[in-house]
Amino acid sequence: MAETWTPQSWRSKTAKHIPDYPDQAALAAVEEKLKSYPPLVFAGEARNLRASLGQVAEGKAFLLQGGDCAESFAEFHPNNIRDTFRVILQMAVVLTFAGALPVVKVGRIAGQFAKPRSEPTETQNGETLTSYRGDNINGINFDAGVRMPDPQRLMQAYGQSAATLNLLRAFASGGYADLHNVHRWVLGFVNDAPASELYEAMAQRISESLAFMAACGITSDTAPQLRTTDFYTSHEALLLGYEQAMTRVDSTSGDWYSTSAHMLWIGDRTRQPDGAHVEYCRGVKNPLGLKCGPSLATDDLLKLLDILNPENIAGRVTLICRFGADKAAEHLPKLLRTVTREGRKVVWSCDPMHGNTIKASSGYKTRPFDRVLKEVQTFFEVNRAEGTHAGGIHLELTGQNVTECVGGAQAITDGDLSDRYHTHCDPRLNASQALELAFQLAEGLRAERQGTPAPLAFASMR
Repeated sequence: MAETWTPQSWRSKTAKHIPDYPDQAALAAVEEKLKSYPPLVFAGEARNLRASLGQVAEGKAFLLQGGDCAESFAEFHPNNIRDTFRVILQMAVVLTFAGALPVVKVGRIAGQFAKPRSEPTETQNGETLTSYRGDNINGINFDAGVRMPDPQRLMQAYGQSAATLNLLRAFASGGYADLHNVHRWVLGFVNDAPASELYEAMAQRISESLAFMAACGITSDTAPQLRTTDFYTSHEALLLGYEQAMTRVDSTSGDWYSTSAHMLWIGDRTRQPDGAHVEYCRGVKNPLGLKCGPSLATDDLLKLLDILNPENIAGRVTLICRFGADKAAEHLPKLLRTVTREGRKVVWSCDPMHGNTIKASSGYKTRPFDRVLKEVQTFFEVNRAEGTHAGGIHLELTGQNVTECVGGAQAITDGDLSDRYHTHCDPRLNASQALELAFQLAEGLRAERQGTPAPLAFASMR
């Protein structure tokens, strides 16, 4: 019989990548205060997302998950939130139009602050300090006081998440997401990109279709689906004390839910079957993501699925594969075959970002667009060969005009990285690169829908 679960049962397990706070009493006081704060999301919303992801697992929809590597306090601005939302809307329209499938939109936003780090400390000029772990833990400036984990930052993170969610809900339901605005979603700096021309041509076809529908009496007033959209939030369940404080009983079902986000995921570094993060996540009913890297053995994956989804509910678990462009063809087929053989219902999603990070000659961390594209291409090809649904994409992206990932139709070079390198952690695709990738993804969805037997060949936009 499984051990009894409570929101705090994770504390009896080994918890990796959780910072040591020097003032435990202050941390406990903050967590206690957060318990009395309103939920950020609601159980019914999380159930709706799980149902939509169930459709993805059945091959009837596609998951688009994207947003910041790590949200920051300094870049918190309504325009930044709007632009990220806008890029995801653009990508979703492209994918829906090509794949003839509903697109489930989930942001890495309104709570994606903390990041596990490869090294616990950082040394500069002979001085060693705690590594930057995300704005809800410590500050990015290399200063002993700033780098000290501060529990008060959790309060600021909660406030920023609440404000972000408020704006996202307004965008999703207040008319901004109306399909009649499809021409207006293009960001200014993307106008000259090749993908923008493709998008404008597609937008024109959508507008013509909407005009025909209006002539038949189907408008935004008569069909709310044209005017609004469902948009969900997600983040890595890393700071378990914060998650515990935001865990509430749903009054309608009696089940426990994390109310910090609609969807939580477990990182590749914290997915130990007997670890604290898996222990916490197994007890909440939110949809869960599980990062799958090259070190994940098939037996361990089945063990994790037994723990996290013992009832084998479609939409409960999304397997987010992050192998790297040069390793995906080796590792992905083994996982696909094992999970399929055992009859497990999962969403297969591709994270082409985390396995393709390199250090440029300029000293900046970057991600070559060609490698990102290659891993996506391999993901679609392997899924098609195995008869499984390439169900989703998980991206670190921003609506800002950054130069953090090299390549793409913009031909960003190593020398360009310093121009607008703004990320607080890992490099992100800018809006132009994200839209370019969306059209490449669309080719994969179209090939899957049409049953194209030939190997997928993504076209170059350069």
